[in-house]
Order: sequence, then C-alpha cells, then structure tokens
Amino acid sequence: MSVRVSLVAAARSSFLLGERFDDDRPLDEAGWHELRFAAPALAPLGAAELRYCSPTPRSRATGEALGFAPMVQPALRDCDMGRWRGRTLSDVTAREPAAVDAWLADPRSAPHGGESLLAFISRIGNWLDTRPACDGSIVAVAEPAVVRAALVYALRAPPPTYWNVDVRPLSTITLTGLPHRWSLRLETGAR
Repeated sequence: MSVRVSLVAAARSSFLLGERFDDDRPLDEAGWHELRFAAPALAPLGAAELRYCSPTPRSRATGEALGFAPMVQPALRDCDMGRWRGRTLSDVTAREPAAVDAWLADPRSAPHGGESLLAFISRIGNWLDTRPACDGSIVAVAEPAVVRAALVYALRAPPPTYWNVDVRPLSTITLTGLPHRWSLRLETGAR
C-alpha cells in the first residue's frame, strides 16, 4: 500500500517583499484573483479521500475556495519564528544581522527563540510519515514554507537545500510512497 499526497501552496496574502515570518493575514485581493484563475486546474484534487489544510487564514480560505472542505491540521502550521513572528526579513536583518546569518547558516540554530529549520522539517516529515497508507490520495493546502519543508524531507535532501526551493502560491507537488520512503511525482499538464 502507498499513499499519494498532493501539497498545494496557499494563495498569497501579501506581495513577496511584504511577507512576514509566521504570517497569519488572510488572502489579499491579488491572492483571491489568482485563486479564481487557478481553481479550475486545482479543483480536481478535492476528490482526494482526505483533505487537510494548515491553520492559517490563507490556507483555510484557499482550501475552502477550491471546494476541498479541508480539516485543519495543526502539525501543518508554518515554522515557529519566536520573537521574529510578524516581522519581515529585511526588518530582522537590519536589527539582528548576526542572528539572521546564524539562522541561515545552521539548520539547528533558532536565534529567534522559536523552531529551528531542522525541527521544522522534521515536524512536517513526521506529519507525512503518519498519513494512513490507504492506497488513496490526500490533498493538503499549506504555507509555501511547509511545502518546501515536505519536499526537502521527502527527498532526504540536506536541510540547507530548503533555501534553494522556490514555492510559489498555488503551486503543487505530489509525493507518493510510504513512511520514510517518499518519491516526488511530477505531473504533465495533459491529463
């Protein structure tokens, strides 16, 4: 038995430079527009036997707008950024440049007092590994950071690889396999 997990990155809640750590803002106007445009292609994923989303407002709104009626999964929350929560990277870099450098260089580092990158990737991997092996499909809407962490975990890539993965809003990846044995599945546009 194997399981197929499709991860959908939530629609955006702000432009890239306005993104904040551990952001919990709802979808912005551009996010709603992009979601309406992408919905026809993403809606078929809602046929999955199990449908989840992270607890953020934008993930819940994305899942609902796609017709998934997802169950909220606290384990799919974004990385806990401690005292950096709600601040932009440029703001934190201006105030704590050495701390940002340490955080980017060492996956075990958590100068913000929250979760390290390694702990975050492990938490998302644990969520993947505890999905029921139902020979069926699962869809989950989550923050782009969660999708990145899942990809790094599934491919057993070194944690710093996380910084080289670009996950755009409303993009999807599909992982297939069993606990601790995941493969990335790339789909063609034609079905």
